[in-house]
Amino acid sequence: LSDALFFWEQDRKQSFSSYRSKLLSATYQKELGSVDARVERITALALAIAEQVGADAAAVSAAAAQCKNDLVTKMVFEFPELQGLMGGYYARAAGESAVVAQAIREHYLPTQQGTAIPSSREGQAIALADKLDALAGIFAIGQKPTASKDPYALRRAANGVLRICIEGQLSLDVAALLRAALAAQPAGKKDPAIHTELVEFVMERLRALLVTGEVTTEMFEAIKATGVTTPLDFAQRTEALKSFVALPASGNLAAAHKRIRNILKQAGDVSSAIDAARFEHETERSLFAALSALNLEGDYSQQLTQLATLREPVDAFFTAVMVNADDPAVRANRLALLARLDQLCRSVADISLLPG
Repeated sequence: LSDALFFWEQDRKQSFSSYRSKLLSATYQKELGSVDARVERITALALAIAEQVGADAAAVSAAAAQCKNDLVTKMVFEFPELQGLMGGYYARAAGESAVVAQAIREHYLPTQQGTAIPSSREGQAIALADKLDALAGIFAIGQKPTASKDPYALRRAANGVLRICIEGQLSLDVAALLRAALAAQPAGKKDPAIHTELVEFVMERLRALLVTGEVTTEMFEAIKATGVTTPLDFAQRTEALKSFVALPASGNLAAAHKRIRNILKQAGDVSSAIDAARFEHETERSLFAALSALNLEGDYSQQLTQLATLREPVDAFFTAVMVNADDPAVRANRLALLARLDQLCRSVADISLLPG
């Protein structure tokens, strides 16, 4: 404790903001430059995120600019585990607002599974920027994790990004954020292929986070097939799908959707124009009426509950109707009807990928 007090007193002999200049000579990673350069990237990305999540831009700017200053203090040099925590204390002692100090203190969170995420929007913005910059930079220089090694703790960083988005209720598209983080890197590859790898890496961490208990791999894949890369949206779809798969109609609809996907695949280009005058069978009219009556503007649970009501008209259609009719116009019309149904069955998740 006496050592800690000595370090505290020594560190306080200069302003906390002045420590920033020492980051110019502190190397973050030899290809990615100094810690100071990294702080510039984090600040720019944090401000972009702040605008999307309603965080105070001035507080984010002040906190991000000083978030790594404590790395070059005597206290953190001696007690590395205090990084961030000491930054918050030093910033508060230097006269920064409680919001700025808290954002600095919490920007490393969550440090591991089960620990809290940053409690403020400002802290969340900087924490996300910090983790996204690390992911983008290390991937860009070709140092991505292997099955046995993850020296830059990128899996933990990705988990942190996902948890902040989901638990913080932040509707942020990680694909877009990673693209911005990648573009800001000073070295390495920044092409679409690397971006795709990065997004896939983060989505695999999302799989590990969500596929537990009631959520199966098939359910995850069904949502992933829609191309959703907003973790909060993905998690909300997952919750809705849990209720849907428990419905008796879900298996029948999944089986029917598989059949529809195969028919459309074999058909090639299909028109989207449906002409009700060309319907020859009552089941065609019933299915078209059911599709037209659907209102998919509610939440995901409501949308899927409505989709479940299509089970009977879909089953009746396939029982009574030959899709590949001899008349080309009738055939095209039936294919257009199935194309509409296919589109609806992929609005929340790709139903064809569920068991059925």
